[in-house]
Amino acid sequence: MDFDNTQDSGNTNQPQQPPVVNIPDFSNAVYDPYPKKKKGSGWKIFFTIVLVLSILANGFMLLAMLGMGAVIATAGGSTNDGIVEKTLVDGDRSSKIAVINIEGVINGEMSQWVQKQLKTAEDDGHVKALIVRIASPGGGVSSSDQIHYYISRFKKHTNKPILAFMQSIAASGGYYSAVACDKIMAEPTVITGSIGVIMNHLVIKGLLEEKLGIDPVTIKSGPRKDWPSMFNETTDEEKQYLMDRVITPAYDRFVELVYEGRKDVLSAEQVRELADGSIYTAQQALDNKLIDAVGYLDDAIYKAEQMAQISDTKVVTYEELFSFWSMMGAQSKGTINIESEILEKIAAPRLMYLWDGKR
Repeated sequence: MDFDNTQDSGNTNQPQQPPVVNIPDFSNAVYDPYPKKKKGSGWKIFFTIVLVLSILANGFMLLAMLGMGAVIATAGGSTNDGIVEKTLVDGDRSSKIAVINIEGVINGEMSQWVQKQLKTAEDDGHVKALIVRIASPGGGVSSSDQIHYYISRFKKHTNKPILAFMQSIAASGGYYSAVACDKIMAEPTVITGSIGVIMNHLVIKGLLEEKLGIDPVTIKSGPRKDWPSMFNETTDEEKQYLMDRVITPAYDRFVELVYEGRKDVLSAEQVRELADGSIYTAQQALDNKLIDAVGYLDDAIYKAEQMAQISDTKVVTYEELFSFWSMMGAQSKGTINIESEILEKIAAPRLMYLWDGKR
């Protein structure tokens, strides 16, 4: 067969070239032992961390609740208003002595806490007597007066004996609270007395004008509206005005309540002689009949048993039961409270039943 006629006339007998294949050049490639992670792995890590933190938080809350349950079981059980009863001395639970605590500077929160303790004791029919434990230099006039009122109201409602037991410092507003009780006992090292009123007031006129170049302007409806003002020097007329309007009435009430509480052993004239702001040791207070006895907590318990005519007594006190959320709330508002307290101290004169030992 003749195949020549089937070939194109342009074909030659030379062999065809193979197709060219481009092979990548890896000679300059760099080996990376730590290859980059794919996008999106960061979110996985984030959600993993959130999950772990959530598990830890829930575990913490569970442990906190278990711990509070253990406290309640150990202390003797919860009572009203989130208060836990804690046993100080074990004894016959049908005859209790409740120890009410007034500790630290007396303010609105302290007054509310004392009210809660007294309400808890009043609602407990097994409480036969109170010991009001006071370790306070005093504080606000109104808050001290409220505590005196709450103690007096308890005594009126229950007719149960109340013994004040003073420790460390129980001066001014601390003593003001003590005279609401039937009897007063103090530890040998107590500082008490300081019967009187004090008002602190800051004047920042020189600081503003001379150091900062600020000239404050006050617009008022009457000449006495801003007495005393932190922006002006306090005049003798202003001082006398404050003495007559607020300090003397608060002082007179202090003297009156001390006399009412100690009238079996002191006359009104004797109380006023002692009420010059002086402080007294326990022995000096006993000699001046401001207190009835010197002793320790064991002595106070024994005296309270005698007053209530009971024995083999269970002695209890009260503590606040803090929840997780209450602690979180306290932290969140702590800064606001601190700032408002500082502003109040700077801006407003403070009328106090307070012994300030630093002065």
